[in-house]
Amino acid sequence: MKMEVIIIIGLIFLGLLAGYLSGLVGIGGGIVMVPVLVFLFGFTQHKAQGTTLALLILPVGILGVMNYYKTGNVDIKTTLLLCLGFVLGSYLGSKTAITISQEMLRKVFAILMFVVAIKMFFQK
Repeated sequence: MKMEVIIIIGLIFLGLLAGYLSGLVGIGGGIVMVPVLVFLFGFTQHKAQGTTLALLILPVGILGVMNYYKTGNVDIKTTLLLCLGFVLGSYLGSKTAITISQEMLRKVFAILMFVVAIKMFFQK
């Protein structure tokens, strides 16, 4: 599949923005990337989520955490414990995601983002 230059530039910019925000405030890039891939690039919800998960393996998993680790801001024990649950949760979540409709998946994603945003906005 051949991509137009504007699409290539747009995807690189989206990656830059999501990576910057991920490093800045510790969010997963999916919060930024999934909606943009769906609404601006025409991806299905399933494809946007799968693509985002695939790209996060190296940059977030290794490179993004280096600066936090160097400054003592990574709790290794907590990280390892979270990883135990995260591996199973990620597998089960992706299995569930591919079995539900695009519309339902988009609504689940939107509700999650809304609830998190409201909680963070009103938290003291």
